[in-house]
Amino acid sequence: MSLNNIIPIFLLGTLSFLIVLAWAPGLGRLLYRKKFWKHEVRTRAVDGAAASIFARLHKNKEIGTPRMAGVLIWVTTLFVTLSFFLLDQFFPRSIFSSFNFLSRSQTWIPFFTLMAGSLIGMLDDILVIRGFGERTKGGGIRFRHRLILVFMIALVGAWWFYDKLEWNSLHIPLVGDLTLGWLYIPLFVIVMIIMFGSSVVDGIDGLAGGIFAILFATFAAIAFSRTQFDLAAFCAVVAGALLAFLWFNIPPAHFFMGETGILGLTITLAVIAFITDSLFILAFAGFVLWIEMASVIIQMVSKKFRKKKVFLAAPFHHHLEAKGWPSYTITMRFWMITAVMSLVGLTIALLDKTYQLPFIG
Repeated sequence: MSLNNIIPIFLLGTLSFLIVLAWAPGLGRLLYRKKFWKHEVRTRAVDGAAASIFARLHKNKEIGTPRMAGVLIWVTTLFVTLSFFLLDQFFPRSIFSSFNFLSRSQTWIPFFTLMAGSLIGMLDDILVIRGFGERTKGGGIRFRHRLILVFMIALVGAWWFYDKLEWNSLHIPLVGDLTLGWLYIPLFVIVMIIMFGSSVVDGIDGLAGGIFAILFATFAAIAFSRTQFDLAAFCAVVAGALLAFLWFNIPPAHFFMGETGILGLTITLAVIAFITDSLFILAFAGFVLWIEMASVIIQMVSKKFRKKKVFLAAPFHHHLEAKGWPSYTITMRFWMITAVMSLVGLTIALLDKTYQLPFIG
């Protein structure tokens, strides 16, 4: 490790930040001019039950605030990634080689995952804006169809790890590696689907953007500590784009990330956790994501079997809104929790690197 590794990563993250700052105002004007927002707030939850509290809390915000601004994140990442890859091809062994982070072993699969998930999300956003789909549930691609598409992406990723990269073990911090064999494939698929489910965190100005900026920055540090410099650069680029996105998304938001942002981010983070062999670290860092997702599951199960709600609204941040918490208070506190838990996870990762124990399994 040296400055030759650190400087390109920081410069790439900074460049991503500046690019988003530069084109976000123009995109925002376009989204407003084209009225890229919901024209009807959903009145039904995923399970078909009434979502009256959500409709009351978000009617004035959802209608009139553009969505689909998540393109700022993945298009910028696409531009930065391909630009330096092509520059390196045209000018080999030049300074551009230090900034080319597209590599088969580290960044191909997260890059593919981000693009695939974001494009699916963009289609969903377009359908929502145009009012196609189940209008009472907000329109767009049905949840089960999005789940199937994510499942297919997960299968491709699992096959790549297991067959191409020949990975078949799970690392347990401060313990060692547990060999899974072919069970690595279903584990990969399950984790990606769980991460897809954590997209429920996107529902308040700045909430998802801040949380995922912290998470990608954390995994940039983890990747760097593992000398996975290309992956660290990729995470830094995404984190830089997210921070610039937050400039316009913090309360009151100028626009929303939309499914084209959150879908790609969630499933890409799952892939990065596997590449860095840090699945258990994600369990700590993603604490807020698990609380949010668990609240939805608990609410649905309770309504189905007990015929009553546990929370005023789900996910949990909507429950806090219904209790009277200002949205900016929820956002800031969830950011702080994520930062603390990410620091805990990062500390465990660094201790694990220092005190490696023999393999198991």
